[in-house]
Amino acid sequence: MLGALLGIFSKMATYILLLAFLALTCTVALASDHSPLQDFCVAESSSAVLVNGLVCKDPKLVQADYFFFSGLQLSGNTSNPVGSKVTLFDVAKISGLNTLGVSMARVDYAPWGVNPPHTHPRASEILTVLEGILEVGFVTSNPENRLITKVLQKGDVFVFPANLIHFQRNVGYGNAVAIAALNSQNPGVITIANAVFGSKPDISSDILVKAFQVDKNVINYVQSRF
Repeated sequence: MLGALLGIFSKMATYILLLAFLALTCTVALASDHSPLQDFCVAESSSAVLVNGLVCKDPKLVQADYFFFSGLQLSGNTSNPVGSKVTLFDVAKISGLNTLGVSMARVDYAPWGVNPPHTHPRASEILTVLEGILEVGFVTSNPENRLITKVLQKGDVFVFPANLIHFQRNVGYGNAVAIAALNSQNPGVITIANAVFGSKPDISSDILVKAFQVDKNVINYVQSRF
């Protein structure tokens, strides 16, 4: 009897340890940038050492300007084919962001301008509309590929989950402005059309013909545009 009870307790202990391990694994997998282990780690961009992030500057040499950047009030130039301009404030512009896991961007839209479908491989995004009316949306992963979309007014907020393809479009007749916050010092961006049709060297047109189910001449034309 005692042996049977010890066996049951042993199995229970094993299951508890397994669950604890899985919980820890999930926590690590869902995390964004690593949590800082000190007050700050201002990026030393001149260092030749390569790490996952940027090397820390000597804290005794750190000044206020390492945590500062001016220019959020300046409008971006939307005179381009898509009619939008993203001005990103990441660790490359504010070295004090290193290891803090945050960045932000100002997005300007011409009337009917589009921030084309793209993903951020290292961050989720929360977008706030400051001026104008934006149609926004993201697409869920395979196999559903469901489009979740909404029209936002001034003051509205919308969240784009990490890694999912998303977009914004100005559906008003005046300029629009939005502010985006991202949970990475370096969120990255993959613009879908640029990546697929503008890679260097080109993705084989035969692959894209099968992927998009269109004529090869169409693929060649689209690639020439990028």
